[in-house]
Amino acid sequence: SGSDDGAMAIWKLYTATERKKLFPTDQVVSSTDGLWKCVGRLPDAHSSYAVFSIDCAPTRAGHGRIASAGGDNSINIYREESSVGNGTSDAPKFSLEDVAVDAHDGDVNCIKWHPRDGRCLVSCGDDGAVKLWRYIR
Repeated sequence: SGSDDGAMAIWKLYTATERKKLFPTDQVVSSTDGLWKCVGRLPDAHSSYAVFSIDCAPTRAGHGRIASAGGDNSINIYREESSVGNGTSDAPKFSLEDVAVDAHDGDVNCIKWHPRDGRCLVSCGDDGAVKLWRYIR
């Protein structure tokens, strides 16, 4: 999720079974409820500008990247670091991999990966433009 202060939070949904095992003292409404927990933060994702949109690449893309759009007119791409010594699914680590500075003439309001092709993104901004992007890494 994104916030007005430029930070991003990474959330994980634990199943009801995982919740009972890992967080037995948490209050829940139903025994079948899962549990959302914030497992990571990127405190300065878009400097001090608002983060308006975040999208995770589709699983079939095979690269686990996150794209974000913000009030700094930019699009950021974050890569999940290898889990060897750097993080786990309960505490993932992401690093900034690429930035499209001035991606739009004004705030970038929305970013979305193509649902089947992890190399394609679309963005829209305050300039009224809708842009298609090819991400090659």
